[in-house]
Amino acid sequence: MMGHSHAMTGAIAWLGLAPGLAAIPMVTESSTYIETGIMANALNPAEFIAGAIICMGAAMLPDLDHPSATIAQTFGPLTWLLSKGVNWISGGHRGATHSLAFAVAIGFGAHWLANTYPIGRDIMVVLLIGLALRAIGIGIPGNKLGSVMINIGMTAGLFAVFMSMNVGYAWLGMAVAVGCLIHVVGDCMTERGCPVLWPLSVRFVLPWKIGIKTGKKFEQKILAPLLSVVIVGLLFWRLAPI
Repeated sequence: MMGHSHAMTGAIAWLGLAPGLAAIPMVTESSTYIETGIMANALNPAEFIAGAIICMGAAMLPDLDHPSATIAQTFGPLTWLLSKGVNWISGGHRGATHSLAFAVAIGFGAHWLANTYPIGRDIMVVLLIGLALRAIGIGIPGNKLGSVMINIGMTAGLFAVFMSMNVGYAWLGMAVAVGCLIHVVGDCMTERGCPVLWPLSVRFVLPWKIGIKTGKKFEQKILAPLLSVVIVGLLFWRLAPI
């Protein structure tokens, strides 16, 4: 699947699953639980939106093993070199990073970072916001520098808004894990599949050659608009006043 498809499915996964995931004690701030008494209602609207954006960015992380992917081009030579290294370590594109093990490992890593090093947590949040914006095409067509500047400005603006609204990040690890996992699920629906149970080499793929062909007309003309409608519907369902 293409970058924008992965990002949108990441948002859909979070918007759909977050209320249930918030019932897990490690996902929310204990003080919020004490105040509300109901863990499932502990995510406020700002955290709900922040989680969706961060999950969008996290849904790009498995493609760090692909030097030509959107994530590898997001922050110039830095992410390109990182991608080359990950590609070599993971055994090429759709290797170790496209697995359940990777999603769990990076999810726990993000959870540990969020609870141990606030500066590191904030850096990760900023990077994931930037990835999400890049994935959905925020920028100026044909103008790389202008697109980078817009991305930086909007990323900084969103992070500042989240800070002003006292967004907590106890759920960061879960959002990252969900984003990575939904990426793997999406790629299992394409013609190549993924080694979900890596290090086992068996690939999970749809039968009868009905997998989505990456970047073709169906994904761009039908799937992308459909995912956009689902996102808007979930936002309305979760946030509209009753």
